[in-house]
Amino acid sequence: MEITAITLLMHTLIVIAVQVHYCLAKKSAVFPRIDPSRLQIFEYESVSFACEDLVGSAGWSHVRNAKKVLNECSKAGASTLRCIIKEAYGSDSGHYWCETKNGERSKTINITVTGGDVILVSPVLPIDEGETLTLHCQNKTTPSSISAHFYKDGVPTRFSPTGEMTIQNVSQSDEGLYKCNMSGNGESPESRLIVTGRKVDVIHAAVQYSPVLWILLSVFLVAPLLMLVGL
Repeated sequence: MEITAITLLMHTLIVIAVQVHYCLAKKSAVFPRIDPSRLQIFEYESVSFACEDLVGSAGWSHVRNAKKVLNECSKAGASTLRCIIKEAYGSDSGHYWCETKNGERSKTINITVTGGDVILVSPVLPIDEGETLTLHCQNKTTPSSISAHFYKDGVPTRFSPTGEMTIQNVSQSDEGLYKCNMSGNGESPESRLIVTGRKVDVIHAAVQYSPVLWILLSVFLVAPLLMLVGL
């Protein structure tokens, strides 16, 4: 009974420590959040960026790309910064990131501003292997669904009468540049789909290589085990 209790406790504490480490890793790899939540923006649309969840710093101070710092910004609470482009133009296309006064940076997102009538709505952030993904071909002037052809890396992939393409159980082979074409309406720009490893693989890597995780395991495991042995 004592061995079973110790084994159960060890398994429980390992799961807790791994989850703590995984959550910390996710928080430290923060991306800007954008509204509308897509990488392709119609020209003259408004687009806003939100910088959130910075760990171990005084906070974000601005949003920028390689050419300029966004000026229209405001604080929303103690840890969130919001910046806006009121009218987007083609020159606003590019990589954007959040930055602190000390030079700390978030991950980047790459938006494309188009003067055309068609965009591809795809995930803003990398998608995990095994998830389900839906791409949507959107027309600027017609809100209803229109048939569309989808392309990956320039090669025709699928025709959809509804303007949507769903990929079940996403894998690394699905990573690439995607676009869509609506006959008679035009073609969207390309956006890159990034696929990351399965969450379970991330956890296994954390167990093998993370000194932070081993410290957590030592703290959480050794003390309770000593107490159990004493009892």
